Amino acid sequence: MEAGEREVDEAVRAAWAARGALADRGARAALLRAAAELLDGAVEQVVSVADAETALGQVRLTGELARTTAQLRAFADVVDEGAFLDVRIDHADPSRTPPWPDLRRMKVPLGVVAVYSASNFPLAFSVPGGDTASALAAGCPVVVKAHPAHPATSELCASLLRRAAVRVGLPQEVVALVHGFDAGVALVRHPLVAAAGFTGSVRGGRALFDAAAARPVPIPFHGELGSLNPVVVTREAAEERGEEIGAGLGASMTLGVGQFCTKPGFVLAPAGSGGDALVKALTEVVGDAGAGVMLDHRMREAFVAGVASRAALDGVEAPVAPGSGGEHTVRPGFLTVAASALAEEGPYDELLEECFGPVTVVARYEHPSEIGAVLSRLPGNLTATLHLSAGEAAGSDGGGAASLLATLTGLAGRVLVGGWPTGVAVAPAQHHGGPYPATTSTSTSVGATAVERWVRPVVYQDAPEGLLPGELREGGGVGVPRWVDGRCEAPTPPLP
Repeated sequence: MEAGEREVDEAVRAAWAARGALADRGARAALLRAAAELLDGAVEQVVSVADAETALGQVRLTGELARTTAQLRAFADVVDEGAFLDVRIDHADPSRTPPWPDLRRMKVPLGVVAVYSASNFPLAFSVPGGDTASALAAGCPVVVKAHPAHPATSELCASLLRRAAVRVGLPQEVVALVHGFDAGVALVRHPLVAAAGFTGSVRGGRALFDAAAARPVPIPFHGELGSLNPVVVTREAAEERGEEIGAGLGASMTLGVGQFCTKPGFVLAPAGSGGDALVKALTEVVGDAGAGVMLDHRMREAFVAGVASRAALDGVEAPVAPGSGGEHTVRPGFLTVAASALAEEGPYDELLEECFGPVTVVARYEHPSEIGAVLSRLPGNLTATLHLSAGEAAGSDGGGAASLLATLTGLAGRVLVGGWPTGVAVAPAQHHGGPYPATTSTSTSVGATAVERWVRPVVYQDAPEGLLPGELREGGGVGVPRWVDGRCEAPTPPLP
């Protein structure tokens, strides 16, 4: 049932009233681990329901659930460690000019967080996903707006999260779920919502971002919107292993019917024999890939229309033509074009825009100068990939590889040298974000630092010891790392 403003208001107010229960870090860590345990225990049911709604397949969904529960446990570890609190203490120093007061700083939860579920990851970027896990880790209750592509999966996962809360002695209202387009709009506008996390389209995300900024009290809106994920293949790399690169590209761009936010959607490859070998291998891999079902008919129709429009441009060729594969399926493919056609604004600009689904554009360059000309026209991205020869990787090209890497660094939040961007390791150092329109902020939605989106710093000046949070009191007996008078102190065991 779609929620109206009254239902959204009730959910947000209940979450806001429950926020104090998340003040205890131990309870938050216990909640995250209990949620992971309950999801793991319901793997068959969760995967079955999700597969019925998304057609992603049991293998893919089982792996996604494993990633989701590992992420929940990882954020429990983040809570236990406490480094994200960024505790800093500067004792009073009357000898300074001007004198320093006693200053004690840490980060505190923002409040209720609105989470907007993704269509292409019904688990890892939806109700029990990274936004929810990191917000709960920060101490923020969560109200999730379910994605219409998988409402039953959303309800099931939300019920498991609420059961986990009750199991560890927390109110179940720390996690709430609402359905419907209007509910999503009402949620971002609610005065008790303190921040929002979104994964979805540029159009939808930008509308919510603008609504968040237009509030009487604007709030942070961390949106992941869209990404072309460019790939640059040097001439030397193509000559050395063009066939290998083409095969890898084909596997990456067709993975999950091309519905990953990190799909390589645009490739700069050289003209000539090395590039020809790349295209030949890509043709074989993509040509052998079968038609697949996309997440819903709206996405399928957008894909079919998008590839048809691009393929109709003069000078664009389709070695493997993408398009409709039948009533419910799409056929993967790729397009080729001269890179020189993209160096300036013109009728080929849509080739530099994301097309969600199993398609990529290979732009063939004659001279390396065309690489920089085309890259200068690209928007921000989640990822950028550089394929080098062994000699270039060893630095024997006079700095050309370093220059390319620097250019790609300005375009993306994750820069790969070799390999393919599909598959985002849920590791502490991971960054899943990038310049607009990849994201609306500089933060990440994957990795340990994702928790930083939901906290803000507060400094206490000359506050009595007994009124301070435990992390800021003398002795450091709450087991978190701290900077004291400019020196890093390792955590000490909690006081008995």
